[in-house]
Amino acid sequence: MHRERSSPRRDWQQKVESQGLVFGTPARDGTGASRPYWDESVHYVFDMDEVLSIEADVELLHSMCLDAVDNVVISERYKDFGIPEWVWPGIAESWRRRDPHVYGRFDLRYDGSGPAKLLEYNADTPTSLLEAAVVQWFWKTEVFPDDDQWNSLHEKLVERWTEIGDRLPSAELHFTWSTADPTGEDHVTTAYLQETAAEAGLDTVGLAIEEIGWDPVLKRFVDLEEAPMNTIVKLYPWEWVVDEEFGRHAVESLPVTMWVEPLWKMLLSNKALLAILWEMHPGHPNLLPAFLDQPGILTEYVRKPRLGREGANIQIVAPNYETVTGGVYGEEGYVYQAFDPLPEFDGYRPALGAWIVGDSSAGLGIRETAGLVTDDGAAFVPHRIPPT
Repeated sequence: MHRERSSPRRDWQQKVESQGLVFGTPARDGTGASRPYWDESVHYVFDMDEVLSIEADVELLHSMCLDAVDNVVISERYKDFGIPEWVWPGIAESWRRRDPHVYGRFDLRYDGSGPAKLLEYNADTPTSLLEAAVVQWFWKTEVFPDDDQWNSLHEKLVERWTEIGDRLPSAELHFTWSTADPTGEDHVTTAYLQETAAEAGLDTVGLAIEEIGWDPVLKRFVDLEEAPMNTIVKLYPWEWVVDEEFGRHAVESLPVTMWVEPLWKMLLSNKALLAILWEMHPGHPNLLPAFLDQPGILTEYVRKPRLGREGANIQIVAPNYETVTGGVYGEEGYVYQAFDPLPEFDGYRPALGAWIVGDSSAGLGIRETAGLVTDDGAAFVPHRIPPT
């Protein structure tokens, strides 16, 4: 694994916009100046052996995560996740039904010299999907046509919709995002997911989550045409849903109205998962030691809010690395994870976003930052695998 420079395509901006990458604010470089969010002036190069190794790690981590959900449901450890008590039965029922899931993204630390380490699992509302599935593939095909890429995302998403289609309450899927997202990233991600479902032969409708209605007489969700919404694909976190007025309807109307990602994913998108995994698999090579609510045996650690996003409210406690980021998270409690800084390449630190679709590893996206925390100033950079 190493980082290389290459000349951006002359009309790269027009090309990535034509592929749907139209949202966003610029990323930041090491001086704090603006840097393109999609930055093809650099990329990472991997050997196929490295990719096969990480791919195996990802599928193992995914199976460990599913075991962790089973463990939490059986032992009713929802309190460790800060989940309201009224939601607990809904999670258990969603898991026992095996409500279908589509995709997720593992954020990993990897430097090319040892096993990938799990930093967190974006299991409910992962973004940077279009960049990973489409934009970097077209970049590779045009700039490095003889090379390969860890990227079967598009094909596997279409295949996954086909697999779960008959387990959904209807062949019509409503894809929804929040208009409160100022960047437009959620809308772009949802539109791309909608495109993959349509390619799988499903009927799709897009609308903002703020436009979803509730029919109190028939006790069902309805769209702008007053038509029933039986399957809703959301890019809106479950912890926000259950906090909203319509949250009880969403939980209590399951499985008549099915939500994707499913309710049981509340247990995977919460950083309490990191501590549960460490309890279940102490010393596992793909895990970092992690503890709930206190650092335990750790003297150097990262304190993460259970439900934090975009690197907010992170505290790093380690000599010469002391860092604190601002934000609005933390009331829900914290998880303490051993500090293992991201590797540094030319002054930048890459976090590997390894995608899972269904239960299979599906691709890689890389976001890099000049700082220790991968935040909303990180740039997305492509990767390639040269022929051996």
